[in-house]
Amino acid sequence: MAMASSVKVVLGSIAFAVFWVLAVFPAVPFLPIGRTAGSLLGAMLMVIFRVLTPDQAYAAIDLPILGLLFGTMVVSIYLERADMFKYLGKLLLWKTQGAKDLLCRICLISAISSALFTNDTSCVVLTEFVLKVAKQHNLPPHPFLLALASSANIGSAATPIGNPQNLVIAVQSKIPFGKFVIGILPAMLVGIFVNALILLCMFWRLLSVHKDEEDPAGEVVVEEDVSSHRFSPATLSHSASLKSQEWNSRLETADVKSSPNFSGNIDNVETLRNRLPSSENEINNVHSGALDSARNSIASKEEIVDVSSHKREETILSERAASNNTLRDACPTESLEGKENLTTRWKRLLWKSGVYLVTVGMLIALLMGLNMSWCAITAALALVVLDFTDARPSLEKVSYSLLVFFCGMFITVEGFNKTGIPSALWDFMEPHAHIDRATGIAVLALTILVLSNLASNVPTVLLLGARVAASAAAISAAEEKKAWLLLAWVSTVAGNLSLLGSAANLIVCEQARQSPYLAYTLSFWSHLKFGVPSTLLVTAIGLTLIR
Repeated sequence: MAMASSVKVVLGSIAFAVFWVLAVFPAVPFLPIGRTAGSLLGAMLMVIFRVLTPDQAYAAIDLPILGLLFGTMVVSIYLERADMFKYLGKLLLWKTQGAKDLLCRICLISAISSALFTNDTSCVVLTEFVLKVAKQHNLPPHPFLLALASSANIGSAATPIGNPQNLVIAVQSKIPFGKFVIGILPAMLVGIFVNALILLCMFWRLLSVHKDEEDPAGEVVVEEDVSSHRFSPATLSHSASLKSQEWNSRLETADVKSSPNFSGNIDNVETLRNRLPSSENEINNVHSGALDSARNSIASKEEIVDVSSHKREETILSERAASNNTLRDACPTESLEGKENLTTRWKRLLWKSGVYLVTVGMLIALLMGLNMSWCAITAALALVVLDFTDARPSLEKVSYSLLVFFCGMFITVEGFNKTGIPSALWDFMEPHAHIDRATGIAVLALTILVLSNLASNVPTVLLLGARVAASAAAISAAEEKKAWLLLAWVSTVAGNLSLLGSAANLIVCEQARQSPYLAYTLSFWSHLKFGVPSTLLVTAIGLTLIR
């Protein structure tokens, strides 16, 4: 494609630069309007600058991709209501064997759920659960959050509905759902294994040391609880002097130690001890007087206790009779409530079974090669009808801002293509990026990797997809399919390179930072230390397995 006029090139580049800045840095100080408004601003500038006509802008919006994205979001919402992700969370804890085993389970379950329900949905639902598990077992959240985000990105590469860029590739390439999965599934499985292995190697000492420290802490807590029951403050507060022991020994013959008033009388006697006369007779007189008063008080209190205990027994018997009458009156109501609860549970179970059957039916239709957009929309509407209630609460959970973002991005990228800059850059790269050679695959993968982190993965696919496929089609039809799958694999795994590489990373980061259970900040550099080796190794190994 020839370069456009200088004015169109400059103005189109300005519009695309505005879109790129706001897409990558949605909260820039000079224009903090966010990604969605940024994409609409870029699209509007393309029309205002006359890089595109209004008709060309409308035509650039890919409705099949929007329909597929909308349908999969609605299906994911109903699956969440049907407790699908709750069951996945329980599977994480089923017979777990410690921190390392839990990390491997998170990698596997995150990858599978992302392949079926998109990586963003999986990260939104599973992040808080992972934080709950980490807090419950006193585990460091950092490795588990990295496992969740990175495995979600890798797993989402295996299916056309796993992430937005795969949706674009599936619609533009017209590769059947089944062939798409078969082509990338081996790379995804090996990639998950390698990613988990890297996580274990990097955090082995942290997880091992923590496990060794966790059990003794639990034992100490148990011992402290036992000690607190064994040594009460009342027992530890009794510390008598030698003189008080002698005084008590002289009162042993009285045999009134069980009297509640006796301790008070002893205290009174002890306070008068220093003023006692030296005569033994006077001491005996004082002692006998104290004993007489103690016996009188005991007798009077015993009479009061007898009367009060008799009244208490009568009150208890009357309360029991009243409660029995109340229980007899409430039995019919409770039985009706029990029947209603049983009916509600059965209806809930049937509805959940219907949701799962509709979802399985959608996957079967996709594997049969039917139109992906209409399969997803049909499944979404079937779930709406099956729910048999007002669909507004469920439909309000759809990310319409994401759909609007895609509309603006389609127009902006189409306008940038009209300038001729992407074609000129590809003409320069094409001789070195033929996928029938190992060096060509390496150059192509490196280009996609860099662009996906600079311009985001979906714009990269929109910019390079048709050009890479056309170059590969000149070799053979099989190479064209391989080119599309390579683009899907590298652009998806590239999201693990940095924290800003994919929306799934940002979702995990924000969810963890705002979590009420265990707030944790996943920093850019801590993610980069893991992301660089994981992305390079997983990408390189996957390239050898894609067919």
